[in-house]
Amino acid sequence: MSAAANDGAAANAISKKDNRTLFLAIAVLAVTGIGVSGVSLQRHYAKSATQFCDIGEKFNCDIVNRSEYSVVMGIPVAAIGIAGYGVLFSLATFYRSRKETPTRLLVAALAGLGFALYLTYVEGYVLGTWCILCLSSLGMIAGTAILAGVVKARSVKVRG
Repeated sequence: MSAAANDGAAANAISKKDNRTLFLAIAVLAVTGIGVSGVSLQRHYAKSATQFCDIGEKFNCDIVNRSEYSVVMGIPVAAIGIAGYGVLFSLATFYRSRKETPTRLLVAALAGLGFALYLTYVEGYVLGTWCILCLSSLGMIAGTAILAGVVKARSVKVRG
């Protein structure tokens, strides 16, 4: 085996290890997102006020979670979040070895980020109040999108 082939094999092994770490980070963010979305879904259906999220007139999860914008075609946005984070978790764990996974992971993360940015716009400019759970989820999906972009870039680099 030539020295160039050895260098290529070593670089590929390092890249796979680095990608495994990125997939793990995405999986952790997805599980955390499922948790945050689960709390948000519970608060969507709750009848009582949320104490931990009622911080003055600019931060109130109840206003956001129970507004007309908290449902899409009869499905609570938080339930959509749970499903979306579940897809991201599945891609980052069970399907990570498939060659199409980096592309699918990036597309799913960007779709989630786009939806989260729209909802953040609604919070700030339509409802005029912020939800800490929603902003936390925005941070998680933004981090996931960045990591998915790195995984995708590395997958192109390894193949190229």
